[in-house]
Amino acid sequence: MATYALLQRDEAMPEACLRRMVRGVSTRDYEQVVDLAAEGFGVTKSSVSRGFVKATAQEIKTLAERRFDGQRFAVIFIDGKEYAGETMVVALGITEQGDKRILGLRPGATENAEVATALLEDMRERGLEASRPILFVLDGAKALHAAVKRVFGKNAVVQRCQVHKVRNVKAHLPEKHHDQLATQLAAAYHEKSYERALTQLKTTATWLQRISPTAAASLREGMEETLTVVKLGLPDLLRRTLATTNPVESALSVAAKVTARVKRWRDGNMRLRWCTAGLLRAEEGFRRVKGHKQMPLLVEALDIIQQPLDAQKKTA
Repeated sequence: MATYALLQRDEAMPEACLRRMVRGVSTRDYEQVVDLAAEGFGVTKSSVSRGFVKATAQEIKTLAERRFDGQRFAVIFIDGKEYAGETMVVALGITEQGDKRILGLRPGATENAEVATALLEDMRERGLEASRPILFVLDGAKALHAAVKRVFGKNAVVQRCQVHKVRNVKAHLPEKHHDQLATQLAAAYHEKSYERALTQLKTTATWLQRISPTAAASLREGMEETLTVVKLGLPDLLRRTLATTNPVESALSVAAKVTARVKRWRDGNMRLRWCTAGLLRAEEGFRRVKGHKQMPLLVEALDIIQQPLDAQKKTA
């Protein structure tokens, strides 16, 4: 009777539903695996679905109300994922110690500046420190770039994802030149010196100009910002971690696996519930970023950027 009473608690079904369903158990199969399920407990597909809605609604509320007071996030990755025609823009932060944390998400029709700006402003209102430089790692979308500059101004230090840059340039280039392009860009991105790396990219752009002017233009767009981690003088391991949007994309891939079982999206709230559940499921398995012991070097480099900004404020 004690076990039965525990199963009948108001919060028991939502908690159990969320725990099972984000691990890939469908509502159809839930009755076969639910803890201590037995005839007469009244576990049905509809009750599981109601439980999942209730649990994920609470997850959305918890994530939306997270506070960041007293914490410094030295790095913020921003990327978007499409869910049945709607984009979820997701922000993942890295603390000074190298710990990863989901900062928030915002649904929108596209990965546009308004959606990203609303997300960033909401994070700032929840205590995200905006008075010191932050390294923003973006996929190259102009809308995201505009949003971080709009909300954080000069304190937004942008690193364009090198993987996205290579992919975008290749899209404008005949396939027979892809290997040579990848070799030249890899050489630039592995350079220790920012000046040498920039020279290498400019040389590559000149080569591309003769083959495909559109590919050359794609490389030149935001070219310097693909080298921000080089310019900051970061060690190799941490530099590789922060040169791409892989950390947030990995979290989104977990969310995608969770949502792979959904056959029909009923509304935007359903998308938001599933995406939130998947991201928080990913967060449970987060480890510190590779190169986390080198994070003090990044913080120091960002603080050096802060000094002339402070001087400008004093003379203004």
